[in-house]
Amino acid sequence: MRPNIVTEAGVQTRVGQWWNAIPFLTSSVVVVCGIIYLICLLTGYDTFYEVCFLPSAIISRFQVYRFYTAIIFHGSLLHVLFNMMALVPMGSELERIMGSVRLLYLTILLATTNAILHLLIASLAGYNPFYQYDHFMNECAIGFSGILFSMIVIETSLSGVTSRSVFGLFNVPAKLYPWILLIAFQLLMTKVSLLGHLCGILSGFSYSYGLFNFLMPGSSFFTTIESASWMSSLIRRPKFIMCTGGNPSSYMPTYSAQNATSSGFSTGNAWRSLSSWLPQREVSNQSSEDSRFPGRGRTLSTSRDPTAPAGETDPNLHARLLEDSTPDRLSDSTVTGMAEPIPAARQVPIANAAVQPQPQTQGRVAGSEEQIQKLVAMGFDRTQVEVALAAGDDDLNVAVEILMSQQV
Repeated sequence: MRPNIVTEAGVQTRVGQWWNAIPFLTSSVVVVCGIIYLICLLTGYDTFYEVCFLPSAIISRFQVYRFYTAIIFHGSLLHVLFNMMALVPMGSELERIMGSVRLLYLTILLATTNAILHLLIASLAGYNPFYQYDHFMNECAIGFSGILFSMIVIETSLSGVTSRSVFGLFNVPAKLYPWILLIAFQLLMTKVSLLGHLCGILSGFSYSYGLFNFLMPGSSFFTTIESASWMSSLIRRPKFIMCTGGNPSSYMPTYSAQNATSSGFSTGNAWRSLSSWLPQREVSNQSSEDSRFPGRGRTLSTSRDPTAPAGETDPNLHARLLEDSTPDRLSDSTVTGMAEPIPAARQVPIANAAVQPQPQTQGRVAGSEEQIQKLVAMGFDRTQVEVALAAGDDDLNVAVEILMSQQV
């Protein structure tokens, strides 16, 4: 007999699987930055004076385009590789939470706020009446690392972890993690922009604590963009992640309530953010209603008597089922709100109930109608409910699974 042969996937297959798992926007940023670096390498362009973030040129010549050109250019192969390898895990996680369009908007927002903070700090350092630091005004900064530091702060806030590992050597508190990285990069690497990384951290904390809520549009804005005709070719791509399937903004760790509008700046949020060095974040409650399943849902009770031994079937189960299926009991079993308690006698141990065929009587029809009403109250269409119950032999759990699979 021929022995079983276990083969491992080749390097090309593994690389292809890794690349296909990266969402659309994150992989696009990697491709754009890589192509730009190759073009600069082949053409011999290495000064970057025309595209870098130069505070003196931005202020004197109003070259605002440097806000965005600086983040896609890199000075060396190690620079672009390090930034892109750091972007892939963080960008992929954020894109799966927010969606591709929302993350693109957030990236542009972070690039803008990072640049404005960089300009303000450089101007204060260069034009203060006490001691002028001209180095910050004439510093030519490039690279995606400023955005990466913002993403580190946001991703750490979203993950909810209490500690993070620094290069796999030791763990530090999560709230100190970006600051430890900032100091480590300044000590270990030369020609690193201190202000670029610092402003990225400040922008990340500002977004996490709700200071940028008035700059974030609602879900209808991203829905309009995704439904545009010119976006159809991108949406059809398997790596593109829609941000209209749920409510991704509910995952954002902001101070404001989720149902509050984000059209104005909240003074209370700003005061709470500035009242301490690192204020404790508040994660807003996620909406309990899924947009794919409209209506108010009900939980099907599968509880049993806690005093009964495991694996023992209730001896009065079939008697209660027959009693509940009568027309007299049907009027008492009308579907009501979730706050109505279920009597102990009605909590049937479904997992241990033996299925026995019953004759087609009036009680059986009434019982099916009761099940239909329950599922309709959960927001499902009556016609689909009847089909699902028929396919599942009047089993509520099977019917719910069938209906939910049809909604996906």
